[in-house]
Amino acid sequence: VQEALMPELSTVAIITLLLVLAAEFVNGWTDAPNSIAPIVSTRSLSMRNAVILAAVMNVLGAMSGTAVAATIGKGIVKPEVIDLSTVAAAMTGIIIWSSAAYRYGLPTSESHALVAGLAGAGLATAGPSVLLWAGWQKVLIGIGFSTFLGFGLGLFLTSAIVWVFRPLRIGLARTLFGRLQFLSTAFMAFSHGSNDGQKFMGVFALGLLMAGVFSEFQIPFWVILLASGTMGLGTAFGGWRIIRTMGMRLTKMEAHQGFAATTSAGFAIQLATFYGIPLSTTHTIGTAIMGVGATRGLSAVRWGVGRQVVTAWILTFPVCGAIAWVTAKILDMVF
Repeated sequence: VQEALMPELSTVAIITLLLVLAAEFVNGWTDAPNSIAPIVSTRSLSMRNAVILAAVMNVLGAMSGTAVAATIGKGIVKPEVIDLSTVAAAMTGIIIWSSAAYRYGLPTSESHALVAGLAGAGLATAGPSVLLWAGWQKVLIGIGFSTFLGFGLGLFLTSAIVWVFRPLRIGLARTLFGRLQFLSTAFMAFSHGSNDGQKFMGVFALGLLMAGVFSEFQIPFWVILLASGTMGLGTAFGGWRIIRTMGMRLTKMEAHQGFAATTSAGFAIQLATFYGIPLSTTHTIGTAIMGVGATRGLSAVRWGVGRQVVTAWILTFPVCGAIAWVTAKILDMVF
């Protein structure tokens, strides 16, 4: 009987792992472009070069550690009471929701999509006891980091730059911050990879554990390379609609403001990564851009666009959770 079932189990494992990589690709395609939206909108770097910069730095960031990966892989739901179908259902929710939102140019949080998908599929598989409060505490802390820290740092840093560099001529200031923005964008892309890129490494490692490849949860270097490379490939395909929404429609930015937005978001993300906190990099750069725009007055931010973006963020939890729950129930009946 076991020998008869092995081909089926191998097929389920392969499909699940491919879905994890597909979700990581979507992450690079729809989420990573947020890091380069400011520099493209200020015309300090061309779209092509910005995409290359983001792809390279995202990969390097994803290879920089595994603390966030461990939180996602074994801290959101109990690994011992779910199965490969649960993971596959969670990835399905992410892929469907994020692809649909991209169609309308709305940036989504793959972080929230991931934890919502794991929760929805886990609840369908094992009930409420599957959820781990310690991991969800970090998720809630991450929401605070991305919302308030992103906005506050963006507001503060932009105000400080205007005050310190006011004596400079406008042309000189634009040249200076156009160059500095290259560094801040690289830092933001690296930060994105160090937090977002790690999440799907954790899920991939979880899938390998359930498939019997590992006897205990671990993240070997080849998993890091595979996941980070997949995300970098997704970023290389670009995401013009997301860049347009975040970099051009939300508020108009000059070079110093783009520098402030990416620097603020990068610092907030790095702080969260250090403590193994999974946060939404989309939320973080989005609120940082709003904070930057607010320095010119509330009217400088297109709050109608902001409302659309926030609505997509809010819907991510219930929609991804529901899709994952339904998918898990279907897979449970099939397998």
